[in-house]
Amino acid sequence: MNDRPHHDLEVLDEIQRRVLWLATRIVDAANHDRNTGDGVKVGGHQASSASLVTAMTALWFAHLNAEDRVAVKPHASPVFHAIQYLLGNLDRSYLPKLRARGGLQSYPSRTKDPDGVDFSTGSVGLGAAAPLFAAVTRRYVDAHFGARPHARFIALIGDAELDEGNIWEAVADPATTGLGNVMWLVDFNRQSLDRVVPGVRINQWRGQFEAAGWHVVEVKYGRKLAEAYARPGGAALRDWIDLMPNEQYQSLFGLTGPALRKQFLDGAPAGIEEFIADIPDDELGPLVTDLGGHDLQALLDAYAECDAVTDRPSVVFAYTVKGWGLPIAGNPRNHSALLTTEQVDALRAAHGLTRETEWDRLDPASPAGIRAGERREALSRPPRERALGVAVPETTKVRANKPISTQEVFGRVLVDLARDERVAPYLVTTAPDVATSTNLAGFINKTGVFAPTEQRSWSEDRMLRWTESPAGQHIELGISEMNLFLLLGQLGLSWDLSGQPLLPVGTVYDPFVLRGLDAFLYGTYSGSRFVVAGTPSGITLAPEGGAHQSTITASVGLELPGVTFIEPAYAASLDWLLCDALGQIAGGSALAATAAPAEDGAYYFRLSTRPIDQAPFEAARARIGDAVLRRQVVAGAYRLVDAHEAHPHLADAPVVQLAASGAVLPEVLAAAAELAEEGVAAHVVDVTSLDRLYRAWQRTLRQGVRTATVPSVPGALRSAFADRVPVVTVHDAASHAMAWLGSALGAPAVPLGVDEFGQSGSVQELYELHDLLPGSIVNAALAALSLR
Repeated sequence: MNDRPHHDLEVLDEIQRRVLWLATRIVDAANHDRNTGDGVKVGGHQASSASLVTAMTALWFAHLNAEDRVAVKPHASPVFHAIQYLLGNLDRSYLPKLRARGGLQSYPSRTKDPDGVDFSTGSVGLGAAAPLFAAVTRRYVDAHFGARPHARFIALIGDAELDEGNIWEAVADPATTGLGNVMWLVDFNRQSLDRVVPGVRINQWRGQFEAAGWHVVEVKYGRKLAEAYARPGGAALRDWIDLMPNEQYQSLFGLTGPALRKQFLDGAPAGIEEFIADIPDDELGPLVTDLGGHDLQALLDAYAECDAVTDRPSVVFAYTVKGWGLPIAGNPRNHSALLTTEQVDALRAAHGLTRETEWDRLDPASPAGIRAGERREALSRPPRERALGVAVPETTKVRANKPISTQEVFGRVLVDLARDERVAPYLVTTAPDVATSTNLAGFINKTGVFAPTEQRSWSEDRMLRWTESPAGQHIELGISEMNLFLLLGQLGLSWDLSGQPLLPVGTVYDPFVLRGLDAFLYGTYSGSRFVVAGTPSGITLAPEGGAHQSTITASVGLELPGVTFIEPAYAASLDWLLCDALGQIAGGSALAATAAPAEDGAYYFRLSTRPIDQAPFEAARARIGDAVLRRQVVAGAYRLVDAHEAHPHLADAPVVQLAASGAVLPEVLAAAAELAEEGVAAHVVDVTSLDRLYRAWQRTLRQGVRTATVPSVPGALRSAFADRVPVVTVHDAASHAMAWLGSALGAPAVPLGVDEFGQSGSVQELYELHDLLPGSIVNAALAALSLR
């Protein structure tokens, strides 16, 4: 048990009262003091904030240390900001700026809030699981680079978040077992957005956590109820409160006096009425609604109990009241309810504040102010260094003398990088049970699989030496794409959360990128940096059928903020692009200057298992030269075939350009040859990164819009494409992903792609079905010429 002196609890109570007021007023000011001029409700969550005031006060003002990291329930962001303000980590000017441009975000954001958020939250369930994978990352970092100062990874989550499936995927994954430095605190207020939740699922959830090996703590009752239960007959009172329907119990919060007594006794067994007969009406309500989630000592005891369990994660179910301390407490419709101005005025007065003092910090000379000052010092952190300080080579000089797929090249490049003693220690890979089928086997054979302790191997596999030990550099996950992206997201933030930059690389079947899309977006929104390869992709994975043929993932990669989408076709270009991506993550690409500004985010490589002849690329290499070609490849596009150089006799012929990415280049090259025979000069452009081309185009357009000048053609487009020449785009993906190139070039465009679900068959058959064979490309080129 925790033996904190009683006066500490009094100080903490004073602090939590000020936190409650500030959190409530922050939301009130956003809605009632600020005129947005657009008639749109600003919103906020006063009730959802209030339910976590006690738990968060106990954490920040009595429990956490500087190394601990906490994910805050999205709707409790006003409480977090109130605490940071009292600690001196947030300027007063931000308090009235919740949900304002440049102000405090609606939900905690690592990249947009001014006061040091550890984990972005907002997409429910993901912020909860993030600390779990941050702890996986810390365990890996400690094993490879030496133990960091002890840190606890904590998530404050709403009970309704436990409805999210990704929660249970994370809890059940073998990679997350045995993490004794993880604690989840569930704000068990038994209300969701729409309603008071019928029934209480605590037994189900307890069983699920325990089955996954977690330590479970319930903080259900406060001191008043605990004392009442200890009296003769108190066990019956406890049984009645435990058995009472949740809806009935929640209804007590809106009642007082005889009405509350009557509601409480409705359906109660014999003896309960007699037990509470001597309790005055004005004391009965505070007694029967005295929950542990608002008892500072009970929570501190629970935190200490979790600290003592070091061999597994812990979860604390803290029974709370949604709207605690507010006049809307327990109201079934209080989720987005706002206190009226009159209610706020009354609350201000009840807290002993005035209009002049309502935003004040705690008096620094008072016990509460002294505690805040002490905690600010205890929780201060030195700045972290994001750059790895290691130069990733420009190329591994991968060679391919025969047709080879980009998936195979990807694996080879990783193996070669694992031989580089400067880079190798920082590489870490992960996959959701697809490591071998996405060509990570070579890397795993060289580096091993990570396990917290040495594991005995019971069988020998000549192809895959699956050695599991703390020295391994591959983290194997169960079949969960959500977990893949959650782990990649935390590995990519290891520089901050664990004091050690890494070079994280993940692989996944490209169709199933969409399964993990929410977590993918979550990681990039949080500013994480990693490489993920989606492979194999498209209808080129022909025999697998429509369920395994990705068609919209190129569009996803192109449109995701904080992600650079890359789809190479040839071995050397993939080598250059992957080395460049890892160089950017390391803190500076080995390439002195690409055609685009330095990037800050993740890299998504869309790859294929289709072997492709490397001769066309080598011919372009001989024509252009490595230095220029590499710069163009990294910038997003290069001219694979210059029709006028390849066919001088076509100097005066009609000109068309064929732009394509990835696996379809052989068909495009064949179409260009057919067009030459028909007297049409067809340039072939290999688009290695639609993303970089699009961003370059958009930069010039926006510059023109903002300065009222004529936009220029960006260099990446100018060097690869002929200006205002008709274009055919060819892609093993939705046709619209490349269709914008016509607008960018100021030319007619005919986009070819995959706009329907695929089916099983051969590559030839499916390319015919979706108009990706040379004959269709030739016809599209002639159509584009006719549109001039």
